[in-house]
Amino acid sequence: MEAPTVAVRSETGGACRVVCSGEFDLDSIGLLADACDREAADADLLVVDVAGLTFADSSFLGVLVRLRHTRRLVLAGPVPGQLRRLLEMTGVLPLFEIRDDSTPA
Repeated sequence: MEAPTVAVRSETGGACRVVCSGEFDLDSIGLLADACDREAADADLLVVDVAGLTFADSSFLGVLVRLRHTRRLVLAGPVPGQLRRLLEMTGVLPLFEIRDDSTPA
């Protein structure tokens, strides 16, 4: 298992980039939730960079959906195939704006 990491960076225009890498499941999803709720709480735009993600389960998806309801959210990628399939299978892919690059918001 690749240990999950989350890094938060402020960007221009009130945006905040949250860079996720490694494997996220029920035991590790608190890292993402805490970073977004604390370090990125005031962001007008939340950019969740998932390019370094190697695994994400339904708990990761649940946090993304919850965050999307609190502010504008963009997934920056490329989105890994496993996460894209999860988004497609659950029918939530259309809810997310996806930028398949790592340029700032």
